[in-house]
Amino acid sequence: MKRSSWTKSLAMCCMALLLSTYTQAQEHVNGQLWMDTDGQHINAHGGNIIQYNNTYYWYGENRPYSGGSTETGISVYSSADLKTWKNEGVALATSQEAGHDIERGCIMERPKVLYNPKTKKFVMLFHLELKGRGYEAARVAFAVSDSPTGPFQFLRSQRIHANQWPFDMDERAIKAAQQTDASQWKEWWNDAWRKEVNKGMYLWRDMKGGQMSRDMTVYVDDDGKAYHITSSQENLTLLVSELTDDYLNFTGKYNMVAPGGQNEAPCIFKHNGTYWLICSGCTGWSPNEARMFSAKSIWGPWKQHPSPFVGTATGYQNMPANKTFGAQGTYIYQMNGKPIFMADIWNPRHLSQSLHLWLPIEFDANDVPVIRWADKW
Repeated sequence: MKRSSWTKSLAMCCMALLLSTYTQAQEHVNGQLWMDTDGQHINAHGGNIIQYNNTYYWYGENRPYSGGSTETGISVYSSADLKTWKNEGVALATSQEAGHDIERGCIMERPKVLYNPKTKKFVMLFHLELKGRGYEAARVAFAVSDSPTGPFQFLRSQRIHANQWPFDMDERAIKAAQQTDASQWKEWWNDAWRKEVNKGMYLWRDMKGGQMSRDMTVYVDDDGKAYHITSSQENLTLLVSELTDDYLNFTGKYNMVAPGGQNEAPCIFKHNGTYWLICSGCTGWSPNEARMFSAKSIWGPWKQHPSPFVGTATGYQNMPANKTFGAQGTYIYQMNGKPIFMADIWNPRHLSQSLHLWLPIEFDANDVPVIRWADKW
């Protein structure tokens, strides 16, 4: 073979190998690293996906290789097919200003972005903890942009529903909550303490300064109304709150889901007129068994069901269903009308290397969600 022909053949073989490797990377195998077009693992955790002008945008926490605070901000990636993802950089950057709400070193988690068709704005909500204060602040933050890739402008952070009672709480229930006293309980998790929690003890404790907001998600209903769903009251109770039409504030209408149930990482979707809410328990970075609730109205009442996960994660350490395959949910994305459960398999030692897990949600004969392991989504 002539040298020129040999060189050409070698180049073609190398190109084929590279294309093969790249194609395999785009298959996004669950339990493995997912690469972007730069060959780097997609660093977008706890976030969500939106579609705008035939392009998908994936937002998430830009996590450091070591440490738990936010050094960079919120990432955004773009894709034409939900497989090949381009890193578009930082959608919302941390601030270099000392004392700023999102000062570098704060904690920015669970970012969710919505496009508002009325205002033509992209609105981001996320869980914020102030620098150096651990998880004490428990705030929700708002940011806005004219472009899906940003830069987003930070607006504010806040506790929620100060001096406001849940809309469906009657006078008798309010009086019962007002008779509780959280300061007297030095020992938690006993029956007497739980009874006080169920009465609204932490709701009453935080009434003046506003309710906590930690792990959160957002949901836009068929009528365009948007909702913020968050873990509150020391992560013991979920709150469902209605957002204003511009998605930049709360209307004041809210209620509680599973008081005292200790649920976090809420993910919500609707199927055949029923709302389904999938959450996790509160065990830090360690996986636990998912919880599932259903309701005919977003305001409830919510009925609890067994975990929707079945089987074993054959592609990831044989993690069982009662550990949610080693993952924690972040969002449920409707792909051509079919719900996809998005989750993170956390790596607390190197958070930037936490794995992504996408699984289709199926339905049994009773139209109840079922989630099985799949090597490839």
